[in-house]
Amino acid sequence: MGDNGLELDDIPELVPIETPPGSPTSPPEQIPVTIITGYLGAGKTTLLNYILTEQHTKRIAVILNEFGEGSAVEKSLAVSHAGELYEEWLELRNGCLCCSVKDNGLKAIENLMQKKGKFDYIILETTGLADPGVVASMFWVDAELGSDVYLDGIVTVVDAKYGLQQLNEEKPDGLINEAARQIALADLIIINKTDLVNEEELAQISDTVRSINGLAKILETEKSRVDLSEVLDLHAFDSKTGANLPEKLQLVKNTAPHLDKNIVTVTFEVTADLPEDSLNIFIQNLLWEKMFQNKDGHPMTVIRLKGIVSIVGKPHRVILQGVHELYELNDTFELWESEPRINRLVFIGRNLDKDILQEQFVSTVSPGPQPNP
Repeated sequence: MGDNGLELDDIPELVPIETPPGSPTSPPEQIPVTIITGYLGAGKTTLLNYILTEQHTKRIAVILNEFGEGSAVEKSLAVSHAGELYEEWLELRNGCLCCSVKDNGLKAIENLMQKKGKFDYIILETTGLADPGVVASMFWVDAELGSDVYLDGIVTVVDAKYGLQQLNEEKPDGLINEAARQIALADLIIINKTDLVNEEELAQISDTVRSINGLAKILETEKSRVDLSEVLDLHAFDSKTGANLPEKLQLVKNTAPHLDKNIVTVTFEVTADLPEDSLNIFIQNLLWEKMFQNKDGHPMTVIRLKGIVSIVGKPHRVILQGVHELYELNDTFELWESEPRINRLVFIGRNLDKDILQEQFVSTVSPGPQPNP
């Protein structure tokens, strides 16, 4: 699984996580964790060096996944002993904390929690080929870790100059291209090095990125310089998005594959009150059993799932989140009141067919749901 030393066997048994009704997903005392991912050379390290060295008022703990050549803080950190996990945190002049790890970063976060009170945010870098979904999932399955932190969002940095080339790399045995997977999983996509391409080339990489992920926000930057308020406090995985998520999902469009790639965004709406058991059956058939196939007979693989749903007997909107095989349903604080109970679902993945997905959804959660035109 990528080059971060994490094997599939390390993942605990996958079960849906349900939050008791009315309980907030992320209490104030929890620390938000943002995962920064991106292909080799896209500009992740530049972005992290910018965060670690610029003057700003935010107290951020940054976990670097091995230092690249010429890192701005490399000399300060010296060298970890015999390549072991670096457990010592360096306090930087701008109030940030920093360490380097050679694993998935969870051990570093556990050590970091002993310094609670010195930081307000955690940024975790993944290696270039890593699957950020595996790291993200660990914040759901590690209950002890989850009491201290919550997953705020996944940020993917894309190289404007070489991004298309990376997305075009063919993988053996039908494996999903790593760069495409990182884009599919993102809540925020930073297209970096825009100064190295012309307008036509920038439009092409931007269109391709949007064709893969129709849900994420896209920023275009030079030298990875972004407003930190755009990167932090995304609340992509918790109920704080409940107020504006329906409007956001309504703007998502179905996409067609670019470059003959088969990762796309599919969305549909169905008006109904859903029986929770039936909804779980549909999600598990899709994510776990891989029961649904497209018109060509290829199994549909969902990389990211997001939605607002109406559950029978619940007055509040419920947020549905999924990454790979993991998913959860969380109550929001937003009441349906007199509004029509429109379920809006967005799927990002491979070999997805909107009509078949919607048909399977309606037949599983019946009786009575009406697909919206």
